[in-house]
Amino acid sequence: MNFSDFRIGVVGLGYVGLNLAVQLSKHFSVVGCDLNETLVKQLKDGVDSTKEVDLEDLRNTSLVLTSRFDDLKNCNFFIVAVPTPATNDGAPDLSYVESATKSIAEILKKGDIVVYESTVYPGVTEDFCVPILESKGLAHLVDFNVGYSPERVNPGDRHHTLTNVVKIVSGDNSDSLETISWVYEKIVTAGVYRAKTIKVAEAAKALENTQRDVNIALINELSIFFNKVGIDTRDVIEAAGSKYNFMKFYPGLVGGHCIGVDPYYIISKAKKVGLNVHILENAREVNENYSIYVFREMLKKMLKQESCIGAARKMRVLVLGLTFKENVPDIRNSKVFDIIRLMDEFSIEYEVLDPQADAEMVLAHYGVSINPQVEDNSFDAVLLAVSHQEYVEAGWSLAKKYLRSDDGSVFDLKGILSVEGACSYNLWRP
Repeated sequence: MNFSDFRIGVVGLGYVGLNLAVQLSKHFSVVGCDLNETLVKQLKDGVDSTKEVDLEDLRNTSLVLTSRFDDLKNCNFFIVAVPTPATNDGAPDLSYVESATKSIAEILKKGDIVVYESTVYPGVTEDFCVPILESKGLAHLVDFNVGYSPERVNPGDRHHTLTNVVKIVSGDNSDSLETISWVYEKIVTAGVYRAKTIKVAEAAKALENTQRDVNIALINELSIFFNKVGIDTRDVIEAAGSKYNFMKFYPGLVGGHCIGVDPYYIISKAKKVGLNVHILENAREVNENYSIYVFREMLKKMLKQESCIGAARKMRVLVLGLTFKENVPDIRNSKVFDIIRLMDEFSIEYEVLDPQADAEMVLAHYGVSINPQVEDNSFDAVLLAVSHQEYVEAGWSLAKKYLRSDDGSVFDLKGILSVEGACSYNLWRP
C-alpha cells in the first residue's frame, strides 16, 4: 500500500473512535462512521456528548462524518472501535463487532487492512472476525490483512490521553505490523509497543482491566471486614501505603463499560477451553454485590437517626452523582442505579442530581428523573456517589445544604469529605 494514498475509515464514534478519528485526520484522509444518525448530526454541529474531544479540534477537523457505511468504500485502512458489552448473564456480546465486520466485508478490497480496537478475549480478531471478512470471497493474508490495537482510553482523564500513552499494536504478519505501527506512530507521541501476536495484544488489554477489577474486589471485601471491626478503610490504606511497593486501591462501586465488563470475556473464554478462573469469578461477584452492601449500610444508619425514628413520613435521600465515574457523562452500567432500584424496593423517596449526566438519557435508559430544582434542607440523608469536581470543591457545604436535621446521614462513597467536618452528622464511607 502506498503510504501517501492512505484513506482511513473509523467505525464507531464513541469515547474511543471519535478522538481517534479526529487525531488521525490531522495526518490522513479520514472518514468516521457511526450508525447513530443523531450522534453524527451532533458531531457535525460541533457537539461531543462524550466530552473527550477538544471542541476546537472537532470544529476545525477535516474528518468526514457519516452514518452510511457505503461512504467508507474508498477507504483502505479500517479501524473498528465499537462497544463490546456483556449480556445480563455475563456472556460476551460481540454483536457490534460482528455487525461492523459484516459491513466492512461488503466493501473490503485487495490490499486493505482492518484493525480492531474493541476489547475482546484472545482469538476474536483471527477466529471470529477473519472468517466474516473472508465471507465475500477475499482471502486473509493473500488479499487483506488484520491487526489489533487495544484502546487505552481513560474517560475524563486529561493527563493520560490517546497521544501520550504507549499504544499496543499487532498484526498478522511483519508487513502489516509495520504499516499499523506507522499509522499509530503518527498520532501517539509516546510510541507504540509491538506485541508478538494479535492474541498477545488481545490478552494484554483484557489483563489490564481484569487486574484492576480483582484489586478493587480485594479492597471491597476487606472494607466490609474493616467496617465490621470498627476500622476506617482509608486509614488502613494510607498506613499500608507507607511501604514503597504497596498499590493503593480504594473501595467503591465498579461499573462502566470496561472494568465491570471485560473480566467476563476472559471468564467465558476460559470456560470454553475447560477452565474456571476462580479469582476472576469471585472478584466479579464481590464487585457486583457491593452496591447491595452499601445500601444495607445506608438503611442501618438511617433507621437509627432520631429524625427518622417514628416519623410519619417516608425517608428521603438525595443522590449526588449518577455516572459510572467522576467528571464524565457516561451512565453505562453505573452501579449507582442499583442502589436507586433498592431504594425503590424499600419505598425510600429520593431525588437525584448530576452536573455531568444527560437528563434525557438517564430517563430513557433507567427511568430516573433528574430534578435540578431540589429543595434545601429536605432530606434525611445524602448519598455522595460520584466525586465530580463540583462536589469535591463544595465539600461539606453541599451535604449540609440539603439535610433537614443535624443528625442527618451522609454516605460518602468516594471519601471526599473530611471526617473532622462531620460535626453532628452521621458520616459513613466504605
